Amino acid sequence: MVVINVQRRLAAILVADVVGFSSLIGQDETGTLAAMKKLRTKLIDPRISEHEGRVFKTTGDGLLVEFPSVVNAVACAVEIQRGMAVRNADLSLDRVIEFRIGINMGDVVIEGEDVLGDGVNVAARLESIAPAGGVTISGIALDGVGNRLELECHDLGDQVFKNIATPVRVYQIEPVSKSGLRAEPADNSKPSIAVLPFQNMSGDPEQEYFSDGITEDIITDLSKVSGLTVVARNTVFTYKDQAVVIEDVAKKLKVGFVLEGSVRKSEGRVRITAQLVDGKSGSHIWAERYDRTLNHIFALQDEISKSIVEALKVRLLPEELNVISSRSTDSPDAYEALLMGKFFLYRGVEIRVIKVAKQLFAKAIDIDPNYARAYAAMAGCEAQLLLYGDPEASPEKVFANSTRALALDQDLADAHASHGWALHLVGRLTESEIEFERALALGSGSLEVYYYYGRARIAQGDYESGAAMMEKAIVLSPDDYRLFIFLRMAYVALGRELKAKEAAREGLLRVDEEIKARPDNTAALCAGAVMSTELGETDRALSLTTLAEMFTGSDIAALYNLGCCYAKLGQLERAIDCLEHQLSGSPTYIAARLPWMQNDSDLDSLREQPRYLALVARMEAKITTIAK
Repeated sequence: MVVINVQRRLAAILVADVVGFSSLIGQDETGTLAAMKKLRTKLIDPRISEHEGRVFKTTGDGLLVEFPSVVNAVACAVEIQRGMAVRNADLSLDRVIEFRIGINMGDVVIEGEDVLGDGVNVAARLESIAPAGGVTISGIALDGVGNRLELECHDLGDQVFKNIATPVRVYQIEPVSKSGLRAEPADNSKPSIAVLPFQNMSGDPEQEYFSDGITEDIITDLSKVSGLTVVARNTVFTYKDQAVVIEDVAKKLKVGFVLEGSVRKSEGRVRITAQLVDGKSGSHIWAERYDRTLNHIFALQDEISKSIVEALKVRLLPEELNVISSRSTDSPDAYEALLMGKFFLYRGVEIRVIKVAKQLFAKAIDIDPNYARAYAAMAGCEAQLLLYGDPEASPEKVFANSTRALALDQDLADAHASHGWALHLVGRLTESEIEFERALALGSGSLEVYYYYGRARIAQGDYESGAAMMEKAIVLSPDDYRLFIFLRMAYVALGRELKAKEAAREGLLRVDEEIKARPDNTAALCAGAVMSTELGETDRALSLTTLAEMFTGSDIAALYNLGCCYAKLGQLERAIDCLEHQLSGSPTYIAARLPWMQNDSDLDSLREQPRYLALVARMEAKITTIAK
């Protein structure tokens, strides 16, 4: 006689099921089964294993999982749904796979490898009422989580389930963005719009900067209209040179309208076509074609922005009209030099490329010495060179340009941000704070403001504020790998292990895209290595670190990043070898780098090492001449 060993215990149960599985199989059986297999291998099973779960039953379209802790079960569920949201974001609707997940904690019966009992049955009922892509949880399970996870839940009240004796209190875990943050509710009272990168129709790839600049300026103009919600530049530019379906873009970016267009510039003339499209129906609301001389480019941009505002029936306040019409130069040549400079600055992953941008901003200033935007761009350029460790860079150069920009126009947010960054580097922290807060008030939609401010906060050891700044930056630019580097760093310092892993996981997705485009980008390679280590993927971290070392050379900023990689990998002597190169920088660079040496959580393994302590002391001693 076979004896079955029966045990009882308290367990957390997760039940997941695919929404509309039969329909998906009916449409494409082979493709759906292959996609499911890939999801299990790449996403679901690794997350379950990471959180110590055990799959005890599978069906064609779902699985049942036991966890030793309800905290583990909930963390796993949320990470799976976030991963699915990222996976689905770039797919057509017919290829989207979504899960419903239910979680319960209760008494279960263990029979061999199987798990039975009301604890499992309730979890299955919870799964059945979860929304597509969502998670529902019983009240008793939520009580078990307590405040150990950062969750936002909606109370669905007591629910009566078939064959369950007593009502169950049910909560729905609120949706989360792919950055791992709680999604901010959309302001449904305002129309929302995404301006896709205008196509360059000039037949000359070198004219790309002009079409990009026109797009950016239209985004900037519309962002100044209080009655509109506008998607940030860095987000929409991920669609550059891609064939898109407008309805899919609108759904992914959660906007009601999309503007698309093209630019042709030739022989002193510019032709722009623009179409405003309804995001749901794909129908055109407004379309126009403009053919003007280049001397009329500013009036043309004003006309496009005002036409969009009028088409959306948004009230344009008088002060907003004045701001839109203010270009800070009347020179098309200066404007064109500024656009070309920004083209290089946005793509600058090396000092030499950023210096090309600097030359172009200088050209714009030569053409129009009163061009405020050009001075602000030059200040930002000098700030970037400081970050990259250029020996010729200095806070004084940032100050000179930001001060001149602000003298010409007190309302340039990026100029205030660059000024604040330079003040931070020379230790004038109170003044720096004032400038950053002014920048925030003027440009709440500026990625650069949150990026500089967040970096300054983290360097000062204020990880809570630094994380908040990076979280806001990610909302504006969810595909920028740099932001996840600093967000993960802050979470590690705050002891938020699960949040740090989530930031690392999301950051790696962006790093992969960056490395595909620029395989020699040492910053991205090092970021990928550090985040891989965070996730326990040591082999991948070693591979990326080796690649980064091939391209690093004598770049001291890159060597700092490489030192972080080796520190995370436990290769402490090699880490310090890299970090010692920081001593070759200017006093200003060393002063800027020293707070990171002291507060960067990636270097925590070095804190007690005699060589590291001696290095920090030598860096402190070398800081002798910093401009006040």
